[in-house]
Amino acid sequence: MSPSGRDSQSTEPSGSLERAAAILDAFDVTHRELGLAELVRRSGLPRSTVHRTAARMIELGWLDKPHDRYRVSTGLFKLSSLVPVRHELREAVLPFLQDLYAAARVTVQLGVLDGTRVLVVEKIAGHRPMPMLHQVGGTIPAHCSALGRAMLAFSEASTVDAVIAAGLDRRTPRTTTSPTALRRELAAIPDQGWAYEREEGNVGISCIAAPIFNAGGEVAAALSVTGPSAAVRPERIGPAVRMAASAATRAYSTRRWESH
Repeated sequence: MSPSGRDSQSTEPSGSLERAAAILDAFDVTHRELGLAELVRRSGLPRSTVHRTAARMIELGWLDKPHDRYRVSTGLFKLSSLVPVRHELREAVLPFLQDLYAAARVTVQLGVLDGTRVLVVEKIAGHRPMPMLHQVGGTIPAHCSALGRAMLAFSEASTVDAVIAAGLDRRTPRTTTSPTALRRELAAIPDQGWAYEREEGNVGISCIAAPIFNAGGEVAAALSVTGPSAAVRPERIGPAVRMAASAATRAYSTRRWESH
């Protein structure tokens, strides 16, 4: 066994699927295209392994390589639409997102918990997109987002503990970084019916979110209205977000029940 870190059998993924997964994990919403050197650095694999594995992934239609830069292929994107969270949830909730956007006229989003972060499943931004917000497929911290808090408020204690253990990073001067303060805010959400986050993820941007439940009464997702703080007022938008989430819950629960 080699004593030299990454190249040793104990640290380098041994199977072809594991190596392919390491390469796919190197891409994210801020690294959509990568040169070979970047892909080596971000995947943690030896250069020869990346070159060989990426070439095979191109043959399989998993990667594209226009202009000497690698990117995830459209073939994988099409497959992602078959994932239940992207298909069943999105199809059930999209009409209510559209109604909410028509009423609020600012960005609306649908998200699910993905570990200690929120995966953005759908987003409607209209003609005034906010580049500081993540695109569909991106993730945001759960602790400082209304989407995350709306779901954490109805999650198992172990889920909240994991978010806190991962670190409550300060994104802006307003970010809640105290575990006690976060737990206090989560405890107030069920009675209020929505989560409100004021400029904790991005300066000048606020968000109101409400949870969506599955047929078993477990929190499955959350939808939100996000925009300039002056336009996102809890007393005006909160009830609309709560009503949209309630209607989405009925639609999603019915769809999931009928599909089984």
